[in-house]
Amino acid sequence: MGRQWLHSKKEVTANRRAQITSKLVREIMVAAKMGVPDPAMNPRLALAVEQARKQSVSNDVIKRAIAKGSGQGDEAIQYELVTYEGMGPYNVPVIVECMTENRNRTAPDLRSMWKEGQFGSKVAFLFDHVGIVEATHGKAGQDRDAAAIEAGAQDVEPLENTPDDQTGARFFTDRTDMYPVADALRAAGWTVATAELGYRCKDPIALDGDARAAVEAFLERLDGHDDVHRVHAGLK
Repeated sequence: MGRQWLHSKKEVTANRRAQITSKLVREIMVAAKMGVPDPAMNPRLALAVEQARKQSVSNDVIKRAIAKGSGQGDEAIQYELVTYEGMGPYNVPVIVECMTENRNRTAPDLRSMWKEGQFGSKVAFLFDHVGIVEATHGKAGQDRDAAAIEAGAQDVEPLENTPDDQTGARFFTDRTDMYPVADALRAAGWTVATAELGYRCKDPIALDGDARAAVEAFLERLDGHDDVHRVHAGLK
């Protein structure tokens, strides 16, 4: 299921919006660090900037984030991507990607939040590491499978909470094909919302009722941590 559990939550509080903005800014910084600080020459940075603008992040904040991430000026901050694994409630495997400047703070924080299940259990073998492109088309009833084949994606599934007059899809790609697939979808009239590397569970677990609610509450607590960038869960 990856991060699809998050899409079921339609209401976003003001505090949650602030967290989203903070994480988008951090993604800009990391993208600028990993490539050139020019969105025109750095696909990851270009998408991060586009997402930030959709959340009404100002151009000044975006520019400062690029400068910090690329080591320009006195405010430069060095973030690193750190991945943690574990078994969540009801034996749901979870992978958490964090962006942190201090892993000695992040790991104990996550361990203290991981009161159910087993923090540190090796679960990565239960997932495929893939490219994930989420996109919508302005017309309803578009053939997702045909779009995936034409764009070069390996698989596709419907995207949750898409308006009735549109078609939403989540495309799965080989890691090296993610940006070419995103470009091909744009050329075919799709609007790309996100394109990122992630984890797709090979055999996700189906839960409902109180069990599902408990797992989703656990995942939301993890996702709310300032250092947590993405949470991937093996939940159907």
